[in-house]
Amino acid sequence: MTASGDGPLLTLEPLIEAIREGVEGVGWELSGLQKTTSHQFEGRWEGESTRSAYLFFHPHDGAEHLSVDVYLDETTRGLTGNLALVVDLVRLGEVKSVSDVLRILGRLSATTIGDEHRRPVTLRLRLSDADQDADDATTEVRFKVRIPQKVLGGGRAAVVPLVCEVMASFAKILESDELARLAPPEGDHEG
Repeated sequence: MTASGDGPLLTLEPLIEAIREGVEGVGWELSGLQKTTSHQFEGRWEGESTRSAYLFFHPHDGAEHLSVDVYLDETTRGLTGNLALVVDLVRLGEVKSVSDVLRILGRLSATTIGDEHRRPVTLRLRLSDADQDADDATTEVRFKVRIPQKVLGGGRAAVVPLVCEVMASFAKILESDELARLAPPEGDHEG
């Protein structure tokens, strides 16, 4: 990285700082940060090490039913990462069709997040115990945006604006009628 901080990001720490600047700058606060280091001793990546960071942000109002989760990886092949808006939805029994819900959420992501980004959408269904009735399963959506390599190569000056753009897209998703129709009643959020 150059002294002015505008060169490519090569390690986790400056990337973490740029991500934090962008997310915290729009009103979210860091609620967790975890760093790990892994060493591969056998297999395809023998002798390589990976450093990862997980950052968790929540809105200042303390809402526990939504978060922005960030996953970053530093390997010998370079940096990678993604940002994800994570939102609890209605219980599975209130969903008429999982396919329809996933289609609605995919369309919401496609119309809100620019198509210049990779934008995976994940719908998670979870039973808190194997004996739980399937209709009571919790549902959660993750709207992800992968950080492009050219942005990482542009350094902090490219990462911060991207994060601000993604957070603006996430805000539009949170304000959408489509998501509001899938939101559980107030106070019915499960962590």
